[in-house]
Amino acid sequence: MTTGVDDKVIVEVPIVVCIGRQFGCGGREIGRRVAELLNLDYYDTALLDEAAKASGVSASIFEAADERMPRVAPGLWPINMGLNAGAYMTNDNPLGDQTVYRAQCKVIMQLASRGGCVIVGRTADYVLRQPDAPLCRVVSVFLHAPIEARVARMLARGDASDEKSARRIAAERDEARADYYNFYTNGGWGHAATYDLCLNSALADDDVAASLIAHFVISTNS
Repeated sequence: MTTGVDDKVIVEVPIVVCIGRQFGCGGREIGRRVAELLNLDYYDTALLDEAAKASGVSASIFEAADERMPRVAPGLWPINMGLNAGAYMTNDNPLGDQTVYRAQCKVIMQLASRGGCVIVGRTADYVLRQPDAPLCRVVSVFLHAPIEARVARMLARGDASDEKSARRIAAERDEARADYYNFYTNGGWGHAATYDLCLNSALADDDVAASLIAHFVISTNS
């Protein structure tokens, strides 16, 4: 059961909002606001720090592999690697790609078991729907927007120096995120059928977008 007021929504059951996003859609900004509205913890890059602490290794190892598809040996490309990914990988870091990903998955499950939270990216929606995941209500959201709107946001927050470089960066990051997600899961990054809610973040400011997501979470968890 959930209750809500105009400025703050209180969630009374464990719930995890997993946000996928195209680059430049405001995933971090909107995700933080959703967490505030739902009174939940928020994890983005902080998740990498948690994984590093839990593993007792440098956070730089997790940052280097963050939302990037690992290299695989030629001719050994499986259709669906899932959480068993790693057997076919060439290991370019001290832990090996399989160990890094599994450590991150373990932290995602630990964070979810503490209570509700908002997690941006990192295949969290897939991880938390596995049989050994902690009991929680998972709501998956995907943020997208026309490239013009994403370029404008990227330039405003200093992600690129000009429109041409912004378009290039957005394309590269989207490709990397799609490859990463599809490699470790059943695929479907950015496909509407993969998510509970898809939202064009260019149609509203961040506060309105976050409010829409928060109220969607309430309505599906009542």
